[in-house]
Amino acid sequence: MSTKITMDVKGMTCDGCEHHVGDALAAAGLTDLEVDWRRGFAAGIDTGSFDLSRATDALAGSSYEIVSVSTAETEASARSVPDGDFDYDLLILGSGSAAFAAAIKAKDLGASVAIVEMGTIGGTCVNIGCVPSKALLRPAELFYQAGHSPFAGVPTAAGHVDLAALIASKDELVGVLRREKYASLLDVYDIDLIEGTARFTGPDTVDVNGREVTAGRFLISTGASSWVPPIEGLDGTGYLTSTTALEITDVPDELIVVGANAIGLELGQLFAHLGSKVTWVEALDRIAPFEEPEISAIMRGHLRDEGAKVYEGATAKRAGADGGRVWLEIERNGTATRLEADRLLMATGRRPNTVSLGLDAAGVETDGRGAVVVDAGLSTTNPRVWAAGDVTTTPQFVYVAAASGNIAAENALRDAGRKLDLRTMPRVTFTTPSIASVGLTEAAAREEDLPVMTSILPLEAVPRALINRDTTGAVKLVADEATGELLGAHVLAEGAGDVIQAAVVAMNYHATIDEIAAMFHPYLTMAEALKLAAQTFNKDVKTLSCCAA
Repeated sequence: MSTKITMDVKGMTCDGCEHHVGDALAAAGLTDLEVDWRRGFAAGIDTGSFDLSRATDALAGSSYEIVSVSTAETEASARSVPDGDFDYDLLILGSGSAAFAAAIKAKDLGASVAIVEMGTIGGTCVNIGCVPSKALLRPAELFYQAGHSPFAGVPTAAGHVDLAALIASKDELVGVLRREKYASLLDVYDIDLIEGTARFTGPDTVDVNGREVTAGRFLISTGASSWVPPIEGLDGTGYLTSTTALEITDVPDELIVVGANAIGLELGQLFAHLGSKVTWVEALDRIAPFEEPEISAIMRGHLRDEGAKVYEGATAKRAGADGGRVWLEIERNGTATRLEADRLLMATGRRPNTVSLGLDAAGVETDGRGAVVVDAGLSTTNPRVWAAGDVTTTPQFVYVAAASGNIAAENALRDAGRKLDLRTMPRVTFTTPSIASVGLTEAAAREEDLPVMTSILPLEAVPRALINRDTTGAVKLVADEATGELLGAHVLAEGAGDVIQAAVVAMNYHATIDEIAAMFHPYLTMAEALKLAAQTFNKDVKTLSCCAA
């Protein structure tokens, strides 16, 4: 039986690089080689003699690095899963995106699979995260726009918000997607669902409500939940979390949001657009603290222009309720300030769901936040246990969870050697305007001692933004000063999540800023901002005619 080996290879920059990498892989046992330096890609056929460590050793000391490996059988039957008298080849704890991606991959490999779920099938994204929040953010944005038209001669007005009806519509959509994207797939792929609470009782045994379930391999994908720091008096305020905020049926007149990273910004602006007077409190020195400082500054100004208050570098000290109102005492620069509102939303992050899993008995290491520690192949400190998704130390994004589940399942069942490569992982905050990023920030690049150069393009220089009568935002690019390769892209603009995908593709193929500037970008789209930002390294785009190269 032969196997096709596919690899992502970093460091190739020319045709000669293809020959060097190809020679190393041939010496390690691959035949029928295909190497493409532009795509950072290599593939070949293993007839049984390929040794990945030999290939790695052959490339040691060079600029080339194998960053991920995947395999596929070239004959019909797959290698058998681990030997043993088990109930299942793979037992998955949790039923979210990581779990289902792993289960589907495992079934593709011919394995028997069961999912254990203690609550509602589908995990965070479809039930209480991405889907319901975005299902509310869009109508809130449209409602706000109806009352704030920027166009002369086109008067608009916003009427009354029926939040209860909006919540009911959101719940209906969640139910449909939960059924179609999760529950119905159990029968499609012949995956067993075991309802109950799972707990490891040893390194290779799991108890589910008193029943011992055995498996050749285990995958932990139990997700994460809202986390709230200990604050004096907070329990008496009836505070909201990112979950319960999506359930209330009345718009608060005034709302305090503690936390101004992605979740806090999204949910706070949701209620601001529905009519609440919102005050943000952020403990770090700026809102959107992990984005470029220029992005944070523009967003801060925009929120204030919309009527919000923003307190940065502020610590929540005490809270309470008085006469149907809530209050929060914050401290900033040694000065205490008392804030009051109708409701208090704690958007202070999420913590992995590992407390009840018995991971000590399984010999699975966790970090200080309770996250399962995994390597690039998603394996844990227990050789029979893998983990994927928000429960791990990897970034908490649903697409990362799904990719991780797929990789973990193949590594667990096939010892495939695949790795999770986050170099081109995008992130999007669905505010208005939205924030999207991929790759390194300027500060991160300099911390790695990379020679970097940057460009910052205000949206005033983007024709689409001018036509929209909305120039709030900017594009910042970070590039290698020596080679011109794009290292990071950061966008604050309408449709930033769509624009960023072009930067993801460019970075995946190690494109330079000159190559990006030379590509066709359709005029009067926000995507053109990426081209303009690339041109900004060498030209003043304000002095160019439309579409000038």
